[in-house]
Amino acid sequence: MKKAGKLPFYGSVPVILAQTKNPTMLRLLLLTLISATILIHCTPKKSPIALTDLRTEHLVEPLGLDTEHPRFSWRIATGDQPVKHQQEFHMYVDVDSVAVAQGKGDLWEKHSASDSMLLTYDGKPLQAHTKYYWGVQITADDGRQSDITVSSFETGLMATSDWKGTWITDVEDMDLKPAPYFRKEFAPEKKVVKARAYITAAGLYELYLNGQKVDDHWLNPIYTRFDRRNLYVTHDVTPFFQEGEVAIGVLLGNGWYNHQSTAVWNFHEAGWRNRPRFLMDLKVWYADGTTEVLGTDDTWKTALGPVVFNSIYTAEHYDARLELPGWNTAGFDDSQWKNALVTKAPSEQITAQSLPAITGKKLPFASMDKRSDQRYIFDLGRNISGVTELALKGEKGTEIRVTHAEQLDSLGNLDLSNIIVHYRPKDSLDPFQTDIYTLKGGGEEMFRPRFNYKGFQYVEVESSKPIDLSLEDITAHFIHSDVKPIGKIHTSNETINKIWEATNASYLSNLVGYPTDCPQREKNGWTGDAHINIETGLYNFDALGVYEKWMDDHRDEQQENGVLPSIIPTWGGWGYDWGNGPDWTSTIAIIPWELYQFYGDDRALYEMYGPLKKYVDHITSLSYEGGLTDWGLGDWVPVKSVTPKEFTSSIYYYVDATILAKTAQHFGKEEDYKTYATLAENIKNAINTKYLNPETGLYGSGFQTELSAPLYWGIVPDSLKQKVADQLAKEVKKTNHIDVGLLGTKTILGALSQNGHADLAFVLASQETYPSWGWWIKNGATTLYENWDIDASSDLSRNHIMFGAISPWFYKGIGGILPNEDSPGFKDFTLKPNFVEGLTNFEAEFQSRYGLIASQWERKGEQLAYSCTIPPNSTATVVLHGKHISMNGESMEPTQEGAYEIPLTAGDYTFLITE
Repeated sequence: MKKAGKLPFYGSVPVILAQTKNPTMLRLLLLTLISATILIHCTPKKSPIALTDLRTEHLVEPLGLDTEHPRFSWRIATGDQPVKHQQEFHMYVDVDSVAVAQGKGDLWEKHSASDSMLLTYDGKPLQAHTKYYWGVQITADDGRQSDITVSSFETGLMATSDWKGTWITDVEDMDLKPAPYFRKEFAPEKKVVKARAYITAAGLYELYLNGQKVDDHWLNPIYTRFDRRNLYVTHDVTPFFQEGEVAIGVLLGNGWYNHQSTAVWNFHEAGWRNRPRFLMDLKVWYADGTTEVLGTDDTWKTALGPVVFNSIYTAEHYDARLELPGWNTAGFDDSQWKNALVTKAPSEQITAQSLPAITGKKLPFASMDKRSDQRYIFDLGRNISGVTELALKGEKGTEIRVTHAEQLDSLGNLDLSNIIVHYRPKDSLDPFQTDIYTLKGGGEEMFRPRFNYKGFQYVEVESSKPIDLSLEDITAHFIHSDVKPIGKIHTSNETINKIWEATNASYLSNLVGYPTDCPQREKNGWTGDAHINIETGLYNFDALGVYEKWMDDHRDEQQENGVLPSIIPTWGGWGYDWGNGPDWTSTIAIIPWELYQFYGDDRALYEMYGPLKKYVDHITSLSYEGGLTDWGLGDWVPVKSVTPKEFTSSIYYYVDATILAKTAQHFGKEEDYKTYATLAENIKNAINTKYLNPETGLYGSGFQTELSAPLYWGIVPDSLKQKVADQLAKEVKKTNHIDVGLLGTKTILGALSQNGHADLAFVLASQETYPSWGWWIKNGATTLYENWDIDASSDLSRNHIMFGAISPWFYKGIGGILPNEDSPGFKDFTLKPNFVEGLTNFEAEFQSRYGLIASQWERKGEQLAYSCTIPPNSTATVVLHGKHISMNGESMEPTQEGAYEIPLTAGDYTFLITE
């Protein structure tokens, strides 16, 4: 019988039919043909699986990693047929991308019947300066298999001893104000196929090759405690080596290393303070397989230039008459420049800067008020952290002063009184938030500070001689860590929408490689502000790298007795004996725990276990009455009611001990688990013994913080939770306004919504009269304020993240998106929305590490429509209440009267609820 070519198997049937004489056989063959056709054309096709968002160390194809065991993660793309569960995965790591794509990994292969999408490398040792490829393939529980998806990462210097260059500076005079410029020319003798610049600095740097800045980053490297650890950045500079000689230019700024401004924190007295310095290795790979490293040494040339003063705290001064045209290009005459000075390293440890860079977004100004041809006032229309950029024309020697402020006085003039209160200048040469630019003349000039940022909405431009400015001549750069937005809130209440937007603006304004309190008068990494707002960050932005870096800073700052300072980083003197204590420095416990909850990644938890244990033991040494402590700051900037500091500090002592016990259990440290679980129980009992009246359900005086904090943090005995919650509701209803400080903002809304009073929590959240978040919005706020009273005599920053804990409540208290402690990273989670009165619709979206989680609802007449999305490889339990509920058109049975608990796998679901 002749074969039927490339026809499918049933393509040969016509040939068979033509040769078949038996009628019975003929009928059987026809039935076979029909059945096969129906089977092929009517059976639903399984859609392919695609993998997405492959990351190494939670970064996309990073350069310059120095961790020996990087983490790999991926997500499953959502398709027509969502993957319910990942059944297994194959992982391959090699230096050959083709091999990885073919399913080979000479360095490491890992096959696991696991649904995990986070894996730590455990293969052959990684080498410095090497690009690695890794690929992953998964199989779903329905048998579908993905293709191998490939990503990459590149190592940098794997140890401080690997550096070839030496630290260099220009002089050892830390009081010298002009910034140092450095240059070097390099002529490769062979064809360059790859080039990398590895650079670190004590202070700040800008790196140029052939006259071009190599990146769009700001304020590199990110601030650390310079005498303990320095960060280096890796730049791909291959494009600059395509032809001829290469000129390298480096400009250094003071940053926090050489603080020349004076304020109450005394950073000018830091033990590390010195003239800025840097270290760089420029490595090139040649086409013939050889390599060469150009390191910094005393053959580099240095000179002073137009950046005549720079301060991370105040501003920057630039004299364009002193410019050095072509200083960072080949052929520049540097015969009058001096040789660089080889100098000592600021610390013994240099590690990779493995977190999102600080970048800037250009914004137009909203309006201009021309007071004269020598004085202009501009309004950006919103409050930001950043700098201004000006296009100027004028006579040579004209001095331009660019002052930045958050508010105007009654006459419309700039008013810095709310942000200048902690500045202690020694003279008038360094005006606060005021850049000074001196024109060189002869045409249009551009001025933008390099080594500074400010907090502002209004800008005044004053000139010593007349100039002509228009609104188009000024722009702003909003500067912050480039963390990816992953959360979104939208509601039918515009005030709520603006509160969410203002919170995000304040959060970003206070994220510059570490979390700060405000971008103008302080720029300090206040610990209390940060742990109160950790969920604010993690629901809205992919900020894990910033916080892991900050936990490194915590380890750098912790003293042998376990004590942490109230601001991190600090210089070794400030913050260890004021402002710290468990209510503030619980960052050491809460932040690693929340990173674990949101990402399912326990690395920070593991690295902070020893420091946390030391910290809790120190609090224990100070405690009394079986578990109380008054070490701390208390409920900072309250409305009026002052909760006892002992009460709130003891609660955070309990929180720290509880997290430590859970962490010990997670890592299999059973003896520690028993010890600290018992300690936590003792602290809880001590708090309840002293402060709880079981007959009335009141704690202390019954203030809002006194009632909400023990509810939120699990202090209240189960049998009394509802009584305490009802007392809290009763207290709130006296005014229908908040009466809390910083610590109370974390607990008040959650304590209400978790205990049957979500409608009342929404009244507080949406209130538009004093005191409330909405009161700020109604008074023109685009960021959050530092004080509920906008006319108070102190604590008046207009861009503060301190009271930002309302933002995660939108996701939790209304959208009901809640992580499951037993299945962290939103592998399994709860959806428990509250359909609060006062809203007609609500939308929350959150991109977890598994994919999009959505929780949305809308009132439709007498019914309420609720929809949700569960990402691939995740599960959730939806908790709803109503008289009748249907899911995707199918009527549901309640688990108890009026309550429904519905387990869901990956997919989209719609519920109709009759309340």
